[in-house]
Amino acid sequence: MYNAENGTPIVSALVTFKEIKQGAYTDDRGFYTIANIPSGTYNAVVSLVGFSADSAKLEFKNSGIISQNFYLKDISNELGVVRVSAEKVRKTKEVSIGKTTIKPIQLTRIPSVGGEPDLVQYLQVLPGVVFSGDQGGQLYIRGGSPVMNRVMLDGLTVYNPFHSIGLFSVFDTDILKSVDVYSAGFSAEYGGRISAIVDVKTRDGNKTNLAGKINASPFSSKFLLEGPLKKYEQDKGNSSFIVSYKNSYLKNSAPTIYPFVNDGMLPYTFSDLYGKLTFNSAKGSNISVFGFDYKDNVDFESSASYAWTSRGLGTKFLLVPGGSETIVDGGITFSNYEITQTELDNKPRRSAINGFNVNLNFSRFINELDKIKYGIEMNGFRTDFEIFNSLNRRISQEENTSEISGYVNYLKNIQKRVLIEAGMRVQYYASLQETSPEPRLRLKYNINSMVRFKASAGLYSQNLMSAVSDRDVVNLFYGFLSGPRDLPS
Repeated sequence: MYNAENGTPIVSALVTFKEIKQGAYTDDRGFYTIANIPSGTYNAVVSLVGFSADSAKLEFKNSGIISQNFYLKDISNELGVVRVSAEKVRKTKEVSIGKTTIKPIQLTRIPSVGGEPDLVQYLQVLPGVVFSGDQGGQLYIRGGSPVMNRVMLDGLTVYNPFHSIGLFSVFDTDILKSVDVYSAGFSAEYGGRISAIVDVKTRDGNKTNLAGKINASPFSSKFLLEGPLKKYEQDKGNSSFIVSYKNSYLKNSAPTIYPFVNDGMLPYTFSDLYGKLTFNSAKGSNISVFGFDYKDNVDFESSASYAWTSRGLGTKFLLVPGGSETIVDGGITFSNYEITQTELDNKPRRSAINGFNVNLNFSRFINELDKIKYGIEMNGFRTDFEIFNSLNRRISQEENTSEISGYVNYLKNIQKRVLIEAGMRVQYYASLQETSPEPRLRLKYNINSMVRFKASAGLYSQNLMSAVSDRDVVNLFYGFLSGPRDLPS
């Protein structure tokens, strides 16, 4: 389901066959699935407030799969304020325990520091989320420490998503598509962490016109450029790009604008660069290549200096095979994070982690209500940690870790009232030579349209720990260790 003018996917459009009273809503990728349709010829009707209706006559035989794209046009006539939401319908079809979905428009609805909306400032208003402070701040979700939360950008793990000043994340609000926060009871699809998952997805670039944006605030400036490589046309492939760059000059502007804060000494600087290329086929398949380069520096001349860099490169794809009931998606990503602390004694404290991730997922609708999803994932990363303690003794650890996991997740919808989502994830830690079976169970009972009962249970594990102390009020050094059985002594 696409917008006829710019080719963007349309979410929550309703596709129905009125002759047999079957239908489905489109998901966040614009896909819809209607299964078990009897043989015959039917009129498929598409409707969504704000768009013109569309229809198509389709003929179904005893077996076979039909793929049909729809293109809806914006209605230009202005009406009064109309509020339409598919949230109630969605809640009858998804378990969604502990899940909060954030759209970019929501970030602009709360007061923001420096006049620029940011994800980290919005996360703090979510239930169960606590932010540790405005210097080196980290997220604590439902009591879990920051290292127990997995933050992903387009499927790539970001090990430190917040800048040292604590008021800004590395994510540019203007390139976000959606953010899913799983604060508890997440399904077997996710693993490697025991507390929470923050899944950040970016949008594609403009498919029809070259566009850009320049923005400046007392803290930072921002530049964005996007446009088509091959312009969008209906029933044809297209491609686009988007580039975003943020830069902070707070260190230079603070003495003039904020002389009353720490005598105008705010020695924080950072820069964030992100780029993405997307290639779309006429049938819904796509592939994207993306990368980022995030940097952060803090220089307290009288005590210590800190500097970290985070780089990543990856590709992800979505494959919609013709004549198949299964949708395939996956990705290959590489990431690197390194932080260094230098104090007056010139004894450095250093931590680095770099690695790769390969994943492949398969989704299939058994019928209109039931869905099965399964996949495999391979992780490999290397940690390098070094400090000097108060006795001038060097403490270090260098460790290589490999993980292989597989999962299956089945959602059963009983008469649109009872939802049972059962899953199993098997995590193999090669460096520890241990296998962790992790069953997951999530339930929902829709008592009525306003009242629902939810419950979940599961086993979770991880092989990564932080090299910081939670007892420190302010700690800008955020390092990592792996292989808990091989800690430095």
